[in-house]
Amino acid sequence: MPFEPASAALSRFTVLDLTRVRSGPTCVRQLADWGANVVKIEMPAAMQGSDTMGGARHGPDFQNLHRNKRSLSLDLKAPAGRDVLIRLAGKADVIVENFRPDVKGRLGIDYETLSAVNPGLVYASISGFGQDGPYAGRPGFDQIAQGMGGLMSITGKPGEGPMRVGIPIADLTSGLYTAFGILAALLEREQSGRGQWVTCSLLQAQIAMLDFQATRWLMEGEVPKQAGNNHPTSIPTGVFSTADGHINLAVTGHTMWVRFCKALGAEEMLADPHYETADKRSANRDRLNAEIDRQLSGRTSAEWIDLFTEAGVPCGPIYSIDQVFADPQVRHLGIAQSVASPALGREITLVGQPIGLSRTGTTIAVPPPEIGEQTDEILGEFGFGADEIRALHADGVV
Repeated sequence: MPFEPASAALSRFTVLDLTRVRSGPTCVRQLADWGANVVKIEMPAAMQGSDTMGGARHGPDFQNLHRNKRSLSLDLKAPAGRDVLIRLAGKADVIVENFRPDVKGRLGIDYETLSAVNPGLVYASISGFGQDGPYAGRPGFDQIAQGMGGLMSITGKPGEGPMRVGIPIADLTSGLYTAFGILAALLEREQSGRGQWVTCSLLQAQIAMLDFQATRWLMEGEVPKQAGNNHPTSIPTGVFSTADGHINLAVTGHTMWVRFCKALGAEEMLADPHYETADKRSANRDRLNAEIDRQLSGRTSAEWIDLFTEAGVPCGPIYSIDQVFADPQVRHLGIAQSVASPALGREITLVGQPIGLSRTGTTIAVPPPEIGEQTDEILGEFGFGADEIRALHADGVV
């Protein structure tokens, strides 16, 4: 299968993907979806174990992470396999890896080695805790980063203990941050002609995602606590009960508070001294929430959403995942995208990019490859002759 770019935006760049599991593949997926020529380098099928990290190859998780890529099988532990990678790196623009920090050095494929072959190479590394420091050698895992990065201490209801969030947010955001770093390095290379080493870790990404919760401590010395479904500083904002379920409300500022009370049909709350200022609404949060729940109990979620939307009060339903993709706005946005999968013998639907570009948009051009599916054609594109390719197969290197 020749290279079929998913977008024209990054189609001039070639990326060697050495990543596994989630954080690295998330990073490379951004580049692949925007048209980069991504070569996913994997161990030959004969070397693959039965319990591979990242889940079953034909399962939804793997399929969603590895679309718009081609696969080359390569034994990096064999000297000849390392030599192949070095030749590939000589012509590539980007390499992305998420090994433990010491592995790339042992394999002889670290930044220093490969940048000597290709000074313009942008080399990106994602780790659990950083490339150096006291924790550098520890294995990284999303939930560990959620805990060490403070997220679990502010997630969940007060008094119920720490709670992880429902997605691998440290994995995902470290991948996204790294993709941003790669693009910044590629832009800088247009001026200097030189590549550089881009690094990120699950721990750093998780701490960065704390955002205002982190700066509450750094600037004011305030340690944020768990607030459950309540917003920690904007009140009343959170989950509220209706006649047939729950809705989200976000009532921020005095003007919105007035609109909300009028739409609720509870203008008496505007005169209640317990709620007359933001500070008082915060101090009396539990009392206010109970009163709002009482008022909302007389109508359904859909009825309240219509009323609050008409009044200009931010609100919304709380969907299960199937309901998300049934919503008319979600359907209109087209974020669920389908592609034919020869390996599965059917069309599969994956989660597309949430970003739109007016001229060089993206699509899911090709499904995830099978292991080594494009090995010969990729090697040929990088200048390997037919005899060399046959020898690599004979020696079990590819």
